[in-house]
Amino acid sequence: MGLFSRKRSEAVEPEDVVEPTTSGPWDLEDKPSLGNRVDLGALRIPKRPGMSLRLELERSSSTPVAATVTIKDSSLQLQAFAAPRTASLWDEVRPELATSVKENGGTAKEVEGDHGVELHATMPVTTPGGSGTRTVRFVGVDGPRWMVRAVFSGKAAVDAEEASELESVLRGLVVTRGTNARPPREVLPLTVPGQPAPAAADDPQGLDALGVLRRGPEMTETR
Repeated sequence: MGLFSRKRSEAVEPEDVVEPTTSGPWDLEDKPSLGNRVDLGALRIPKRPGMSLRLELERSSSTPVAATVTIKDSSLQLQAFAAPRTASLWDEVRPELATSVKENGGTAKEVEGDHGVELHATMPVTTPGGSGTRTVRFVGVDGPRWMVRAVFSGKAAVDAEEASELESVLRGLVVTRGTNARPPREVLPLTVPGQPAPAAADDPQGLDALGVLRRGPEMTETR
């Protein structure tokens, strides 16, 4: 199922002060100060100089289900999912991601990273200039009844220095799960700033299993 269908846009004024962050993503209860963040409902994303941000929409319902942050030549896609109270959802879905990558002709390997075990994947792609490969880095972070899946692409997927600014976005992320009962793996829907929360997607588990970034609508830019 495709993710992206139509454009939503809203300007957000930048702020000069960047809050130092070292240990996120945070649960809302553990991070009551939400200054200098874009409020997308389930995700509160830190603003960074030179950052562009877009929402990715589930095609059939136009529900915002992911946010992609781009800084220079690198991107970070963020999604939040409902998760069990105890078991690690990331440990459960990571092997499924690896299997999906391999079934689509790619390779995947587990690598120990700052957030625990990551999945580094290389997948075949077709470009106007011919065929090639694309490397992405999947990171999963388990929180209280939620999981964040972060997908680094571009230079940030292969170069730690290039990834540092996007890593700071991930570490400054705040998740607002809410108190509603949700089945594990259900995507926590996002909201456009200033607009009411959308209804849940009809098929929240039918999203792009590989988390591969596709060009979506531009929502805001911080200069």
